[in-house]
Amino acid sequence: MFSLTRYTTPCPEPINAQILQLVVDNLTDISSVALPPSNLLYNIYQYAIGFEVHLYLEALNGEKGIAVELIVATDAQDAGKVLGFVLCLPVKDDPEACGIAFMAVQAASRRRGVARAMMQDVLARYPHAELACSVEKVRAFEAMGFKVRGARGTQVLMNTRDYGTDGLMGVLDVAAIYSSLEVRQIHTYLLQKHGKRAMVDAEKQRDRHLDQLARKVQLFVSGGRD
Repeated sequence: MFSLTRYTTPCPEPINAQILQLVVDNLTDISSVALPPSNLLYNIYQYAIGFEVHLYLEALNGEKGIAVELIVATDAQDAGKVLGFVLCLPVKDDPEACGIAFMAVQAASRRRGVARAMMQDVLARYPHAELACSVEKVRAFEAMGFKVRGARGTQVLMNTRDYGTDGLMGVLDVAAIYSSLEVRQIHTYLLQKHGKRAMVDAEKQRDRHLDQLARKVQLFVSGGRD
């Protein structure tokens, strides 16, 4: 069993830490890049996506000027143990709409209704929700009430309605993360450890991977669903 808690202000640090660990542990699952751990660039994206979620968790204090809400599922027997989370962004000027920014569930807690319960909690307040996911997750989100709306790069765009909201959704500008000192330091370490040729090969593998994902999504939304 599990319990749900909604946060509209910063949550306790132990909860934050477990959420960020969930992101790091499930990077391939929640990132639009979806790199496999075998790629040498994996550690860079682990840091970058983790830091992006960290910034959104910080934004719960209202000081970044965007609306953020967090749903956390915890063990009913241990309120301090995080089983999953959904981070959503309410839409300005449309009180029924939100975007699902990140969602993850502990591997050991999947197929127990955690994701569905968290999403139902979100949709009870924001019945008009939008998200982007991998092709493999489409059916799961369809079962939660979402419909395929199109393609967004390497992901399928889904919505609970047949149209997008006219309101504005505040998002953080996270592009600077990839040019940050921390990312440069990680890259330098990887370069020293593996060599330039290996890093160039990793970048080529990533680019081929992204191209393949984008083609897969385009084929899927154009009618090539299995």
